[in-house]
Amino acid sequence: MLKRLGPTARIAAEAGDPLFPQKLEFNPPVHENWNIVHIAMQIPEVHQIYVCGVNCMRGVVLTAAEMSASDRFSFVLLREEDVVDGTVWEATRDGIADVLRKLPKLPPCVVVFPVCTHHFMGVDMDSIYRSLESEFPSVTFVPAWMDPIMQKHGLPPDQRLRKVMYDPLQPCEAKEKTVTLLGSEFALEPDSDIRRLLASGGYTLRELQDCKSYDDFLRLAEGGTFLVTFPGGKLGISQTAKRLNRPCYYLPVSFDYTCIAESLHTLSDALGIPPLDAAEEQRLCDAALEHTRSIIGNTPIAIDSLFHPRPLELAKLLLIHGFRVTEVYLDAVDEAEQPALSWLKEHAPDLELRSIILPEQRVADRKRPEKTLAIGPKAAWFTSTPYFVNVVQAGGLWGYAGIRSLCDKMIDAFQNEKDTRDIVPRKGLGCVSCI
Repeated sequence: MLKRLGPTARIAAEAGDPLFPQKLEFNPPVHENWNIVHIAMQIPEVHQIYVCGVNCMRGVVLTAAEMSASDRFSFVLLREEDVVDGTVWEATRDGIADVLRKLPKLPPCVVVFPVCTHHFMGVDMDSIYRSLESEFPSVTFVPAWMDPIMQKHGLPPDQRLRKVMYDPLQPCEAKEKTVTLLGSEFALEPDSDIRRLLASGGYTLRELQDCKSYDDFLRLAEGGTFLVTFPGGKLGISQTAKRLNRPCYYLPVSFDYTCIAESLHTLSDALGIPPLDAAEEQRLCDAALEHTRSIIGNTPIAIDSLFHPRPLELAKLLLIHGFRVTEVYLDAVDEAEQPALSWLKEHAPDLELRSIILPEQRVADRKRPEKTLAIGPKAAWFTSTPYFVNVVQAGGLWGYAGIRSLCDKMIDAFQNEKDTRDIVPRKGLGCVSCI
């Protein structure tokens, strides 16, 4: 017998833990987030090899094609006979070796993705890597995983990948006045607070997105200080910095003035740079928000957690400045957002918190009686609006400048329609698409 799993929306005043039941899941047709194929492909000259069954292979093959990176992608198909006969080890090891022998040129780095089957069969992947390293000594093998069965236990695959993909970085002498920022799929915007602060002290900022070659990638280790802003990269980058004997600072993406000021003071104190004028930066943000509200007016606003890891902080910021935020799409509340949730419970108790993944959302009414501005592609899809800010995973937004940049994006989204049905199904925002 089928039964209803629970409400797909609740008001902020009733928000508890968990926010919604975690059972069956609905995957809305919004695919702008970056998956493990996109993330690992950021390493210049890298070659990815996936080892799995044909059904699982379809998605990753298409992702590589949509990045125009099929020449840096190979696969080894596991067959039912390999499982029945207990030859998964041999199929994996020999298949990877065969791929490498047939490439026109050996890549400097290969990221290998075994799958759930290797867990089920107890395959000794370490011995496979040792064997491959012996045969291909010029290749650095990066052990990754594509194992969705592990998503509810421990770190998800993308967070583990953001650690192992930097394992090729080796300890070296730090380059004077050089800072390395990693852990996000999007480079900081040119006028980011972090960029401006570092530039004022004569520091050079290096990011993965700047690398044009594998040697450039390896030189990321030369940063004397490591930074990470995206929560999904926090653990992996901090472990990489520790291995390289570098200090690492987590400067979280945030819409809270106090949090931004504290992060900038942390960085300025660590590097001995005079801090930015927080009062002036906040004044500029308030002016930008007021100008944006004068244009958008009382238009209802929907926000989603794909746009930014702290959607409740954004809802609070906009409500404080007189915007009409009506709904936020998310399925859990991060610990860092608890203060924002507490504020919303008191000051905006009727704000709707809506699930993204509950199966009832597949048939939920997506029509809105009036023009709606969405901040994030999933909010756009759920509200069927062509007026939306097309940013995922915080983009390059950070700090005070990030708030002002968002204001510009909100105005543009409010004034210019987008083709939602065409845009949001495309994989990996910013990548080439086959659609």
